[in-house]
Amino acid sequence: MEFRIRSYGHPDAALLSDQVQAEYRRRFGYDDFTDLHPAHFDPPGGLFLVAYDAGVPVASGGWRAQEPDASGYADGDAELKRMFVVERARGRGLARGNLAALEDSARAAGRTRMVLETGIMLPEAMTLYESSGYRPTEPFGPFREYEESRFYAKSLRSGEPWGLSR
Repeated sequence: MEFRIRSYGHPDAALLSDQVQAEYRRRFGYDDFTDLHPAHFDPPGGLFLVAYDAGVPVASGGWRAQEPDASGYADGDAELKRMFVVERARGRGLARGNLAALEDSARAAGRTRMVLETGIMLPEAMTLYESSGYRPTEPFGPFREYEESRFYAKSLRSGEPWGLSR
């Protein structure tokens, strides 16, 4: 297994993004309509990773810098997006490895808190994030009014449990 930095516009990233959207449609009945552009994930303001198994893309995820705004982001936030593992590769620690690499990258870029939105129809995602030190936080972003959404945060600063102060 190998993780590679990819542009969000890379064909392998697009392939996995299409697959995660299909998963969202299957579970929620609609796409994630978050406004995402390849430049959002360009270092140093973001990063997108794709995991490969024998040259085949099997997992993805990225973060993008966010700043305080009316939709609830805080100063220094890094927002986790498009975490996904294809079904045949699940249960092998790819999501956890990807998450740790993304946290390290965001920390190195000076981000102080990782935030994410997921939903109640993705209990395995909620379990991953909670077991990785993420805690519930106030709603933010385009899904903040959705009852089925859940919002999590984790401090990227050493010595802080999860950095919920704004």
